[in-house]
Amino acid sequence: MKILSIQSSVAYGYVGNSAAAFPLQRLGHEVWPVLTVHFSNHTGYGAWRGPLLAPAEVAEVIAGIEDRGVLGKADAVLSGYQGDPAMGAVILDAVDRVKAANPAAVYCCDPVMGDVGRGMFVRPGIPEYMRDTVVPRADIVTPNQFELEFLSGRTTNSPKELLEAVDIVREMGPRHVLVTSVLHGDVPDGSLEVVAVSDEGAWAVTTPLLPISPNGGGDVTAALYLAHLSTTGSPAAALERTTNSIFAVLEATLAAAAREIQLVAAQDAIADPPARFAARRLY
Repeated sequence: MKILSIQSSVAYGYVGNSAAAFPLQRLGHEVWPVLTVHFSNHTGYGAWRGPLLAPAEVAEVIAGIEDRGVLGKADAVLSGYQGDPAMGAVILDAVDRVKAANPAAVYCCDPVMGDVGRGMFVRPGIPEYMRDTVVPRADIVTPNQFELEFLSGRTTNSPKELLEAVDIVREMGPRHVLVTSVLHGDVPDGSLEVVAVSDEGAWAVTTPLLPISPNGGGDVTAALYLAHLSTTGSPAAALERTTNSIFAVLEATLAAAAREIQLVAAQDAIADPPARFAARRLY
């Protein structure tokens, strides 16, 4: 699979394309990384250096790829954090160009906006832009539970409410929804769930809740789910493989007492996901 990935980049650490490209490549996929920023490190450190690329500059890079006549060979477009509607417009234009050249291509959007305990951490207006403009254009979306509640306008305090919220998002346009970091009354203490919903049904995987929350995990999750869904055609299999790989990465990160996710140390679990946690069908 060939993936046009339009995301941020950091020299030190793993977020955006710096988190997504290596796992995709480790699975044998070709990645065309287009950078929206190139920072020294992710912003979670509170200080960073490096350029924020202008939307016109990003569009020029994509136009250069199009000049090579290869956009039609792209099987997917992947995007994450979008800090400005103008950048979002560049990404959506790229999606249109790829799909015009290859109607079978898909767009996977990680609608990065916020999280439980932090609230919204993007600029004012970005959440509404993601909900009203970007998500309806996506084929696959990977919100966390907090983002799902915003996108759907619904609370998700039970499995029933969660699936109803997913249905609202799917009615906007995406056929596949992966919900991460799910915690509600039916999730056992000390655990969390990841839920995948598609036209074929709904599945959940339950894992222990590890005492870490490093940056970049969502970027890797979106990339892996896109890859596994595209290669297996099975949301259940993609959910299992993605969740097992991510859990292994987080375990390695916890064991190393590291601030950055341990993608290199856990790369074998990315290339060959362990069969530790099984998906159960919800409907």
